[in-house]
Amino acid sequence: MPTIRIVIVDDYERWRRQARLLFRARPEWQVIAEASDGSEAVQKAEKLKPDLVVLDIGLPKLNGIEAARRIQELSPGSKIVFLSQNNDLDLVRAALSTGVLGYVLKTDARGELLPAVDAALRGKQFVSSSIKGFTDTSGAKAPHRHELLMFSDDTVLLDSFTRFIATALKADNAAIALVTKSHQESLRQRLRAEGVDTDGAIQQGTFILLDVADTLATLLVDGLPDPVRFLEDFSGLIKEAAKAAKAEHPRVAFCGECLGRLWAEGKTDAAIRLEQGCDELVKTHEVDILCAYPLRSFHGEEDEHIFQSICAEHSAAYSQ
Repeated sequence: MPTIRIVIVDDYERWRRQARLLFRARPEWQVIAEASDGSEAVQKAEKLKPDLVVLDIGLPKLNGIEAARRIQELSPGSKIVFLSQNNDLDLVRAALSTGVLGYVLKTDARGELLPAVDAALRGKQFVSSSIKGFTDTSGAKAPHRHELLMFSDDTVLLDSFTRFIATALKADNAAIALVTKSHQESLRQRLRAEGVDTDGAIQQGTFILLDVADTLATLLVDGLPDPVRFLEDFSGLIKEAAKAAKAEHPRVAFCGECLGRLWAEGKTDAAIRLEQGCDELVKTHEVDILCAYPLRSFHGEEDEHIFQSICAEHSAAYSQ
C-alpha cells in the first residue's frame, strides 16, 4: 500500500499533536513535517512536495487560505484539508473556493478528519457534518467508510471498536457491533470508560449488540451466506438503529469480527460474499462499516491473491 506523506500546519502544538495521534490509525499515512505559520507551511510544501497538507486557517504571518493558494501553485500534487475552529459559512465557502476539497471543524476532528482525508485523496469534497446550511457544490457526497482492520491482538480489536462506536454515539448517531460473546462485556466496559451510557443506548435502540455465532448460524446455508437474508436482516437493523438516533441526518456505525472469523476458519468464499453484501449496504444506507480480521490468519504469499480480493472490497485497509 503506497505511503501518504503528510504535513500538519497549526500554530498550536496541541492541535498538531492531536492530528498526529489520529493519523496513527493509518500506518501508511506518515507525518513527515509540521509547521506553525502559513509562510513556513508554503516553504515546507514547496521543498517536500507532500501528498497531503492539513492546514489551519487562522495562522500567523500568512493566513491558511492564502497559504493554500500558494501551496497549490508550488506543489500542485498536494491535496489540502482545512482543519479549523471557525464554522462561519462565508469563510467555509471562501476556503473551498481555492479548490481545496476538505473542511473539518476541530470539534469534529476525531470522527471526521480521517474520512475527510480519504475523500480529498480521491478528489471528493468533504465538509464537516455539523456545519449547517452548507451546500455541496461539487455534486459529490462525503464518502461512506467500508474499512478493513487487521488486528494483532484482542486489545487492538476492542480499542478500535470502542473508538468507532463511541464516536458515533457521542454524535447522536447509532451503532451496531457484531462481536463474540467473550468480547461483549469487555466492549461494554471500554465504552463506559469513554463516557458512553451503553445500557441506555441499548435500551433506546441506538446501540445494537449482536453475537457472532448466533448471527452466522442464521446467515449461513451449507457454509455460504444467503445474500438475500443478509441484506434483508441488516438493512432492517440499520433502519431501526437510524430511526432511534437523535442526529438530524443519522448515520450508523457498523463494526464486526464476523467476517474475520470466517476467514480464520478457512471460509474465504463466505467472507468475500459477505464483504460484497456490506458494499451493497454502504451504497444503499447511511452506514459506515469497519470489518476486523486477525493478522495471524494471513500467511504471506500463499494468501496473497485472496488477501487482495478482500482488500479490494474495502475503501481503506490498515493494520495494528
